[in-house]
Amino acid sequence: MKRSIIALLGAILFSPFVLSAQSSRIVQDSKTAKAEFIKADANMAKLFTSSYGYAIFPNVGKGGVVVGGAAGAGAVYEQGKLVGGAELKQVSVGAQIGGQAYREVVFFENKAALDRFKANKVEFSAQLGAIAATEGASANAQYTDGLMVFTQTKGGLMAEATVAGQKFSYKAR
Repeated sequence: MKRSIIALLGAILFSPFVLSAQSSRIVQDSKTAKAEFIKADANMAKLFTSSYGYAIFPNVGKGGVVVGGAAGAGAVYEQGKLVGGAELKQVSVGAQIGGQAYREVVFFENKAALDRFKANKVEFSAQLGAIAATEGASANAQYTDGLMVFTQTKGGLMAEATVAGQKFSYKAR
């Protein structure tokens, strides 16, 4: 088990991701992920239509033993139109063991927030937490620095008490 987790971590942190939003699979998976987020919390439909834009990562893999990481590729939408792709990478340190797959969506409140993302100037730290997408979770959610983040677990088992940071790389379509 320990070797499998270490192999997963190595693949996450060191393999090059040659995935783009032009990939029909990522775009299709993003549409499915959007539907799953709305299914979990019907109020999220309003966020998808009222936000200036969003980046959706339909398949993020995460694993770790003391040191961990996560990675995934997604699609970026501006005012409902596909404008590019993005990669998510995360590094974490602390008490952790296991592996997990999840979805993540980052909503942009306005053009300035999306432009920061496109300029690769968006990084998350412990200060900006993601909200678990459950029924009613989006009702009182608020933007922080023009961003709002939701995650949804797809599978796996991960126990952790860590400090982590996420970095994004944007590529125009």
